[in-house]
Amino acid sequence: MSKQTQPTAITSLLLSILLIGLFCVAPTTAQSAAKPWPIRVVIITTFPGEYEMWGEREHLSESVDMPGVELPLHTNADHTVLGMVSGMALPNASASMMALGLDPRFDLTHAYIIINGISGVDPADASIGSAAWANYVVGDVMREIDPREAPADWPYGSFPIGASAPNPPTVQANGNVFALNPALVEWAYHQTKDLKLLDDPSMLPLRNSYAGYPNAQRPPFVLIGDDFASDHYWHGKILTEFANDWVKTFTEGKGNFVMTEMEDSGFMNSLTRLNAIHRVDINRVLVLRTGSNYSMEPPGRTALQSVTARYGGGGKLAEESAWLCGSTVMHNILTHWDKYYEHIPGN
Repeated sequence: MSKQTQPTAITSLLLSILLIGLFCVAPTTAQSAAKPWPIRVVIITTFPGEYEMWGEREHLSESVDMPGVELPLHTNADHTVLGMVSGMALPNASASMMALGLDPRFDLTHAYIIINGISGVDPADASIGSAAWANYVVGDVMREIDPREAPADWPYGSFPIGASAPNPPTVQANGNVFALNPALVEWAYHQTKDLKLLDDPSMLPLRNSYAGYPNAQRPPFVLIGDDFASDHYWHGKILTEFANDWVKTFTEGKGNFVMTEMEDSGFMNSLTRLNAIHRVDINRVLVLRTGSNYSMEPPGRTALQSVTARYGGGGKLAEESAWLCGSTVMHNILTHWDKYYEHIPGN
């Protein structure tokens, strides 16, 4: 062996020994790195303002980029809680939820998913700042003609697919209605019903303008109430009547429209599909919406005047209620994780 080849041979031998050693330990390291995080709670918001309090107050300080979602996810130090900003409206909600549910880095099979955001609120049921846990999410797949071309006795121009007029006695679901786990919803409501929600004196004149709507004039409170998801930012007394009729129709009279938003049927559609392939447990999903504005005008004003008015402090008030109620439920789940890992509370 020449002086030139000897160092090369020795180097090759040492390299081989090193590689063998690496291969011996590599599978354990790789498996550890690839093992998905066992997520306990997922908080879903739709825009940064809804998420801000969660990130700051729940110490979701670690950023995680995820393909398919415009903004990064955030997690806590032990990687048991995830926060996501999905983007607004149904397409963003659907795509972001599906991207999260299919990401192999996260084990969501036992995760509780809390959809958490602000909404328009029906003044017949609740006030700005109030928080409603939904038993039903109802979507807006429909037929529609301009109401000026509708028969004179129609209340509006929208009606279910498969029907020939509004409010038929029976209806095809067409992916429009999603029922949540009623026992879990009831449990979440009881954890939060006695919370003192933040109020804002500047909201008093607006509340008082809803003469004849006593629930609209109350300070913020917690209730059970259903939501109607639409990609239209709609508003007004007639459309509020439509939303009430629509929710009743698709829930066979069991549901009551309280909150209106632009994402939840998209979330629920994706979660239903993810449940079918055992990526999530649909029975662990909660929808909490809080009122930032009323869904219709007060007496003495027009729908146009009302829909173009500024929220004032309503948005911030609704975000506070969303965080307070949602985090109360989240911490209860985390505190009793040894029990709630297998056993869904309320069931």
